[in-house]
Amino acid sequence: MKIAVIGAGAMGSLIGGYLSRANEVTLIDTDSAKIEAIQKDGIRIREKDGSETHVTPGAATGYDGLGEQDLVILFVKSLFSRAALAAAKPMIGENTYVMTLQNGAGHDEILREFVAPERIVIGTTQHNASYPEPGCVNHGGSGITCIGALTGDNARLAPIAEAFKAGGMDCEISENVQKLIWHKLFTNVSVSALTGVLQTKIGYMMDDENGWWLCERLVREAVAVANGDGMGFDVEEILGEIRALLKNSHDGYTSIYADLRDGRRTEVDTISGAVVSASHRNGVPAPSHEFIVKMVHAMENRVNYQG
Repeated sequence: MKIAVIGAGAMGSLIGGYLSRANEVTLIDTDSAKIEAIQKDGIRIREKDGSETHVTPGAATGYDGLGEQDLVILFVKSLFSRAALAAAKPMIGENTYVMTLQNGAGHDEILREFVAPERIVIGTTQHNASYPEPGCVNHGGSGITCIGALTGDNARLAPIAEAFKAGGMDCEISENVQKLIWHKLFTNVSVSALTGVLQTKIGYMMDDENGWWLCERLVREAVAVANGDGMGFDVEEILGEIRALLKNSHDGYTSIYADLRDGRRTEVDTISGAVVSASHRNGVPAPSHEFIVKMVHAMENRVNYQG
């Protein structure tokens, strides 16, 4: 399968790297240092057990000469999705599938502006990774990648699932991928959002009683909104999963934490903002999430404040 991965950060390099073991893959990124490192030496994927996998996907800073692809996977931050897809138009033909495995929810609304609904694939992955230097990825954890067709015609996705499996990744086609995305969102809208605002490591949310109170409030609100969309989650079960995550990832940090620490804009609009949008649509209130969105944007705007 001919595949382009837009965004050669940690996750783009990880997924694209594995896919390249059995497919024709090109990683695309505007960061020339990343691309030059991949072009020169490929990608070294460091596994948790200390082993290392070396892969050699193609890499480019632009789209010239790449031609139409069978599959385009979007791994840029959500705030760059429109610009990335606009630039990628030469690669997207009438038979091209476009997939998002990005954090958060609501990405399909942006994809609809560029691709027919029946060519859109949405999903979530349990893999996680960090990017210590160009051409190197630390593979922090493995798991299943679940995908689904936006229009529900999942039978057509079998070749995509097989491409992932051929690259060494577990991939399932889900009949309810929207529920899977909501499920992952509960962690992002609680742990990720709060560690960003409070500028703490993940474990603080279980070590401090006030932190856990805030975390629990955000989870309960988000589950209520999701269930307003007919998802049928058990809030106590979700809270138990969040507690387990806090314990297992106690000393880790989230992407929102790092973005706010380094003065970058975050993906809060497709994380906490996704809960707010669903709340406005189905009428289930989510005032705490509205507060988080405004708080994070206020923190982002401090960088350019001249008062």
